[in-house]
Amino acid sequence: MTRPPPRNAPSPDRFSEPPKKSLGQNFLHERGVIDRIVLAIAPRPSDRLVEIGPGQGALTFPLLDRHGALTAIEFDRDLLAPLAAQAAAHGELTLVHANVLDVDLTALAAGAPIRLVGNLPYNLSSPILFHALDHAAVITDMHFMLQKEVVERMAAGPGSKVYGRLSVMLQAWCEVTALFTVGPGAFKPPPKVDSAVVRLRPRAPETIGIDDPVRFSGIVRAAFGQRRKTLRNALGQVCDEATIRAAGIDPQLRAEQLAVADFVRLANQPPAA
Repeated sequence: MTRPPPRNAPSPDRFSEPPKKSLGQNFLHERGVIDRIVLAIAPRPSDRLVEIGPGQGALTFPLLDRHGALTAIEFDRDLLAPLAAQAAAHGELTLVHANVLDVDLTALAAGAPIRLVGNLPYNLSSPILFHALDHAAVITDMHFMLQKEVVERMAAGPGSKVYGRLSVMLQAWCEVTALFTVGPGAFKPPPKVDSAVVRLRPRAPETIGIDDPVRFSGIVRAAFGQRRKTLRNALGQVCDEATIRAAGIDPQLRAEQLAVADFVRLANQPPAA
């Protein structure tokens, strides 16, 4: 005999679990912000949308209303049943229970381009961004909610105090556009920082111009690893002074003074004989 659930037991079609601090959960709820994000994404009928971290569906359900179908990657098992139950009234939701860092986005795309969206957990934002870069060939664009300071670093230009490795690596492969800022009150619970929405559009492969991505990444990492040092000193283990000069760059400069194109040219320069 099956016993009925206790009167106060949570319904499987309701979000009964509180946000989990251990997972960095801050659930978006402000409708005006949600509408602005959906407007920025502007899904088209032929799009394949993939959401990272749907949470309680604040963005998921409006996108389903607008588009009709969506794949969502969610790590928190407690959110799967209520997401699936409530999505039925909005459209076709395909749920993938996984850590997005373990998901092969290229395999998920299955030969057709995808558009990534999501309110990313702030403690994992950089790893997720670099994971997406690894699959940029199958991504049309990305619209993410992130900590405002991270978005500022992503979009920063040479000479800025926040221009660094993240700026160069993302801008080398993507067009980065900061869209708008979101205050803490748009979330439950409210985070202690401002947030921002950013758009990333992967560049066409023929316009990137990086001969060896591994060497490029190594040079950028070394240059900003000790950003107070000149390039001559910071790059000593990966690139000698003659190579820096051959690329038309002054070895006395510091990393934050170089444009993305300078790093590309330096990485493509053959080592001095």
